Amino acid sequence: MSLTNLPPPNPNSPFASMKGHHVAVRVPDYEKAKRWFVEKLDFRVIHEWPYADQKLAYMGPPTDDRFYIELLGDGNPGPIPKPVYIDLGDSLRLAGYHHFCLNVNSVDDTLAELRRRGVTIVTEPFELPAISRRLAFFADPFGNLIELAQVLN
Repeated sequence: MSLTNLPPPNPNSPFASMKGHHVAVRVPDYEKAKRWFVEKLDFRVIHEWPYADQKLAYMGPPTDDRFYIELLGDGNPGPIPKPVYIDLGDSLRLAGYHHFCLNVNSVDDTLAELRRRGVTIVTEPFELPAISRRLAFFADPFGNLIELAQVLN
């Protein structure tokens, strides 16, 4: 199936109101994670609130008010550490949540700025013709993977 020839929407579905809103990421250091998203990615702190013994925040990209990263931080006990991936292939061995993706105009320009800001690049850019995208992966300070995607014409 092509990404340009999608099946028609199903407005008759009982789930027709479903729309993406956020992806939650459990982090071992809430303040460090929040600072990283603001300083490294220019994300905005949209909203913060407590839940039980945790701190939570919606973090929004610089110009997108429709998709957020929800940081789940602190609490006692803290989260169980996960593996830190050194390459994309290594990361594909484990089941479960893998990454979230951010669309950009230029993967190469975005990676250059991420490098300038000291962000860990996990996978250099590559093209995936099956989805007409140029992709790359980087990691937050805790090893959570983030994909960059550029639509190819």
